[in-house]
Amino acid sequence: MNPVLVTGLPRSGTSWVGKMLTAGGDLVYVNEPLNPQHPPGHCPGVLNARVTHRFQYICDDNSADWLPAFRDTVRLRYRWLAELRANRSPYDLARMLRYGTAFTLGRLTSRRALLDDPFAVLSAGWFARRLGCRVIALVRDPVSFVASWQRLGWTVHLRELLEQPLLVRDHPEVLELRALAASPDRLATAAALWRVTRAVLERTPGILVTPYESLAADPVTGFRGLYAYAGLRWTPDAERRIVRACCASSTDMAGGTSPGAASGTVGGGARGFVWSGWSRTAYRRMDSREAIARGPRGLTEREAARVRALTGT
Repeated sequence: MNPVLVTGLPRSGTSWVGKMLTAGGDLVYVNEPLNPQHPPGHCPGVLNARVTHRFQYICDDNSADWLPAFRDTVRLRYRWLAELRANRSPYDLARMLRYGTAFTLGRLTSRRALLDDPFAVLSAGWFARRLGCRVIALVRDPVSFVASWQRLGWTVHLRELLEQPLLVRDHPEVLELRALAASPDRLATAAALWRVTRAVLERTPGILVTPYESLAADPVTGFRGLYAYAGLRWTPDAERRIVRACCASSTDMAGGTSPGAASGTVGGGARGFVWSGWSRTAYRRMDSREAIARGPRGLTEREAARVRALTGT
């Protein structure tokens, strides 16, 4: 049974897609094991390996450091003792119980692991080849992507890519980032990261590159296709949950729980897609078609045109 990896740059919709793929009940959701920030990263119960960089690059030459740990993860083997040695705060203990229980029950019921990890995007080929993952790589329109990063005040740490010799060796386009490594121009650096990542994904075999906007415009058709690609059962219950999570009208949302809530009621009491805040994902219930119709927010027309020029789109 193949595990599933949903990846793509942060703010490309990976949490949304990951949560929708779990709607059928066949997957155990695993949130960002390669995130270097704790939480959700640095949790050896989930991934018993040391993450040192954002966008950690994994390939055959350093597989010895990663393959055993990720084999445990995708086989849903939780490392209880390793987690207890590393993390003992109340939050960590609650998260350990949640993940440990989910892994154990998932393994006993023959469910598969779903890794939602934007930080695996440059290593997507390795996950497909060595772990047998069905890899779904999301690509968002560059203007919307850069606008989202600008609104959040995020900065691209380009040196963390350039400091990885194996990444530079296998993907020499990363060297294009060197000129911007110390630049304060957040728009230009985010656009450069988008351009380089897209180039890497386009020539990575064994993965499915999926535009976020096409999926958001027609989520039922789009997710039915992703379920088929991942070898998941498309059931009436999965479709109902996806419709409630992605296609609710603004009236429905006003009558139920707000898009930012952890769980909610939609359509006069019908149960919508429920998620737990313990994973700290970016997923929020939304009308995906309305979301893309609104367009990017936070960039001027001139800035949007500059992003287009920098990314060649």
